Amino acid sequence: MPSAPYAKSDKLTPFPFRSGQMLKRISVQHLTLGMHIKEFCGSWMEHPFWRSGFVLTDPQDIVSIHESSIKEVWIDCDKGLDIAPDQPTVSEAESEAQVDAELEALAAETRQIERVPASEEFARAAKICAQSKRAVVSMFQEARMGKAVDTAAAQRLVEEISDSVSRNPGALISLARLKTADDYTYMHSVAVCALMVALARQLGLSDEETRSAGVAGLLHDLGKAAMPMDVLNKPGKLTDAEFAIIKGHPEAGYQMLLRGSGVNEMALDVCLHHHEKTDGSGYPKHLKDAEISLYAKMGAVCDVYDAITSNRPYKTGWDPAESLRKMAEWANGHFDPKIFQAFVKSLGIYPIGSLVLLSSGRLGIVVEQSQKSLLAPHVKVFFSTKANARIRPEIVDLSRPGCPEKIAGREDPSKWNFPDLNELWSGSLQPAR
Repeated sequence: MPSAPYAKSDKLTPFPFRSGQMLKRISVQHLTLGMHIKEFCGSWMEHPFWRSGFVLTDPQDIVSIHESSIKEVWIDCDKGLDIAPDQPTVSEAESEAQVDAELEALAAETRQIERVPASEEFARAAKICAQSKRAVVSMFQEARMGKAVDTAAAQRLVEEISDSVSRNPGALISLARLKTADDYTYMHSVAVCALMVALARQLGLSDEETRSAGVAGLLHDLGKAAMPMDVLNKPGKLTDAEFAIIKGHPEAGYQMLLRGSGVNEMALDVCLHHHEKTDGSGYPKHLKDAEISLYAKMGAVCDVYDAITSNRPYKTGWDPAESLRKMAEWANGHFDPKIFQAFVKSLGIYPIGSLVLLSSGRLGIVVEQSQKSLLAPHVKVFFSTKANARIRPEIVDLSRPGCPEKIAGREDPSKWNFPDLNELWSGSLQPAR
């Protein structure tokens, strides 16, 4: 699979050559059943499959490709049918020269991702969440069937998620929290991926380590594909026997990843150890503080936060700010204090979606973090506790010089039972089901 520059640039066509392969780039109009698609030419967001590297056996797959914006694909003639001799193709040599020229041009420029407001990123993040969910569903289905996980294809997902986090950390992370009980397992993987990327950047990890952290987050719960569905989605409390089954998912995921190719050590480590606790009470190895890697400690924090803020088959998720407060209470013995502190900084003390009471007596929902202070986010006020009535929504930047208001405290959403809290901060944008 291509290295990072190919995966991240919209300008470059993936170049999946390996010695001994007979690859041709052809128009999608010339696809026929029996051809082996090695690579799609374009971003993974533009085609309906979460990975490449498969033989076309279903006519509907060709229809789906034709309906997408993908115009060309690479086929491997050693593993499937060749194109008709009279049809035009691009040879390996021609494409190699083309890609070399594009790489040379790309090297002369620096790729920058500009930060944008959460309100601007929500629409793009919703699309990424929806596509990522479909990809993770396919990944889990293939794992259940015993197929090796394509970790290189997972890298493509991580690149898109990482770019969204670069544009605005809160947008995709907040949207990924809005999952139903039915799609929890899949969207949880997407959310933890984004949380790991944001945390890695807060900790000052390198770009390579940050990408690896994202892949580790995406794959950390792969072992749940091996768990009985009736236990995994049970709407009530698990029995001791059922919990013992679920506790086998880190080892199951670790073994699944070992059967694949190209998986890095960080993903293996986080998959196996994200349920370890610093006091040794975690599982499966009961490791203690110094025995747990930095990355597994990161995975533990990200995994727990998304779990407790999400709706599950047996409970409603907690408010984001309240969740951080509870995690702070557990931090001694559960999490590494320095990593948890960095995690809070990456999200804000009052993450997007937190319900807060202002000093004026108005209630508001956090819609954006401030670059100036963790205690002074942007808040959309919409309710007066003094009048006990809804008011016209207004966004207040608490970090603005001279702002007379400040946050007086967190509020429990269940106490107020507002039906539209998520719509207030997300603008009604949620990941497609």
